[in-house]
Amino acid sequence: MVVREKGFTLIELMIVVVIIGVLAAIALPSYQEYVKKGRRTEAQTALMKIAALQEQYYMDNKTYSTTLTDVGMSASPFITENGFYSIAATCPSSNCVTGFTLTATAQGAQAGDGDIAFNHLGVKTPSTHW
Repeated sequence: MVVREKGFTLIELMIVVVIIGVLAAIALPSYQEYVKKGRRTEAQTALMKIAALQEQYYMDNKTYSTTLTDVGMSASPFITENGFYSIAATCPSSNCVTGFTLTATAQGAQAGDGDIAFNHLGVKTPSTHW
């Protein structure tokens, strides 16, 4: 009677390791993009909130502000809750009566994402980030 020992050969283990490596190489970039989009939502939410505050400030003062503490934010430029974006306000003209542009600049782990902007007309740039 021949007794067979149970187990895996080195070749079988190497094949499993290669398969896991290929799956990880395919999945990692998709996961990183998913995380980047999730973090981007933080900037989009903050931009929309600050835009609403800018409109309220305009109703009260007949001008927009480039200082975000004027509209009720804790700092100017404002850093989002998790610190992935810094948001600043600018005006298309020197007196801020005609409009505003809010720009969220990616920082830290999100730095490669680029800027996201929103203006008084509701124009969102770049459109691929919205």
